[in-house]
Amino acid sequence: MAPRVEAARRAAASVLDPEVPVLTLEDLGVLRDVTLQGGRVTVTLTPTYSGCPAMEVMERDVAEAVRDAGFPDVAVRRVLAPTWSSDDITDEGRRKLEEYGIAPPPDRRPDSGPVLLALSVRCPQCGSTDTEELSRFGSTSCKALWRCRSCTEPFDHFKSL
Repeated sequence: MAPRVEAARRAAASVLDPEVPVLTLEDLGVLRDVTLQGGRVTVTLTPTYSGCPAMEVMERDVAEAVRDAGFPDVAVRRVLAPTWSSDDITDEGRRKLEEYGIAPPPDRRPDSGPVLLALSVRCPQCGSTDTEELSRFGSTSCKALWRCRSCTEPFDHFKSL
């Protein structure tokens, strides 16, 4: 990747998710592409779902970060295909979610063989799998509310999509 395109990509990739501010857009997997053509930087983002209320904030923050990195002409493009999946969250993003107290979605990217089914979610506080879902609807649309029966702490679980 050319140095100027890489600089623009680093700026876009560093933007934090407004709903889970411990994750960058790169960690979350919504940053799809960054191109530079004729002085214009085009950043392509895919929302976690088509009605994501945070997309306008993400688009504004990405444009501002890329401009602040020395690229005055910035376009942010929203694409719906290929669709985003929780499999797009990076390993670093999964680690950050857990450290933040949010149970990351299971990794469903098997190379081959059977698809594993998770019947419980590991508590990000104590590590127990003796957990229960309290509500399919959590603090944001992409999270569910769970509770650990071992340590009794409630926690968010990032839904698998």
